[in-house]
Amino acid sequence: MASKHKIEWTEQTWNPTAGCSKVSAGCRNCYAEVMATRLKAIGVKGYENGFQFSIVPDRLNEPLKRKKPTVYFVNSMSDLFHHEMPEDYLDKIFDVISKTPQHTYQILTKRAEKMFVYLKDKIITENIWLGVTVENRKDGLPRIDYLRQLKASVLFLSVEPLLEDLGKIDLSNIDWVIVGGESGHKARPMEKEWVVNIKKHCDEKNIAFFFKQWGTWGADRVKRNKKLNGKELDGKVWQKYPKSIEKKFVIAREN
Repeated sequence: MASKHKIEWTEQTWNPTAGCSKVSAGCRNCYAEVMATRLKAIGVKGYENGFQFSIVPDRLNEPLKRKKPTVYFVNSMSDLFHHEMPEDYLDKIFDVISKTPQHTYQILTKRAEKMFVYLKDKIITENIWLGVTVENRKDGLPRIDYLRQLKASVLFLSVEPLLEDLGKIDLSNIDWVIVGGESGHKARPMEKEWVVNIKKHCDEKNIAFFFKQWGTWGADRVKRNKKLNGKELDGKVWQKYPKSIEKKFVIAREN
């Protein structure tokens, strides 16, 4: 289901699969799990199995029907490299991507090793951006090492929810870093120093830094509505895109 949404760093979502399973600390309060349960309850097609991983063939060809150049976040409600993903269906997804060069596809995973194994010997078309989630040192940092070995037009990190200080981060070959705190009533707090550390590493490497939000916990460690906590860091909004695609991406979002 391609749809409008509130994810600031993309334009639309495309979910050729639905559901997932938890693999690391960042999955604990998964927004997609909560949403999938709600969608099942109101009878939305594709969520008959709730958050159990399922392919949704009816959505597979949605991008082929859209001529207007669009930035798609692929599988916002799932993970393209889930262990139950049939490889022939994954091939079909990438075939749709290759047939729609007018679109840009942002692919984000927590299963970096499987992504690397699948793509390492394949041609990654120019309209593909590849990213991994980096929520902490133990689970997140090793994913970057798999990601940096792949050659895509944009390699990015989604550091959300940021659960601890990441310390020294090797950002070699990375083009874009998105950072955000966790949302929801069970959200875990994020310290300002953790965010500043990541921004410092990005500045040193001249990497685009995008601060999405504080989430449920503000910079002052007060729990409140995430809209009230906002997205300013030291009094400024930092939402940059990789220079190589910034103009194209901003134009796509404005249209």
